[in-house]
Amino acid sequence: MPINEKEYNGNLFDQLSILERIEAITDDEKVLKQIAIERRQIERKLYQSPPYFL
Repeated sequence: MPINEKEYNGNLFDQLSILERIEAITDDEKVLKQIAIERRQIERKLYQSPPYFL
């Protein structure tokens, strides 16, 4: 588990970066659809209000 909010957010941004790299090299519609689902889940965690850490 991350120690603080900055580290947690950094991990989420890393996950978004991985999805972007995969998205750039695939044409498979099933993969692109799953990437969109994963991106929404990560962004929900990243931009939740109130933040995970208080």
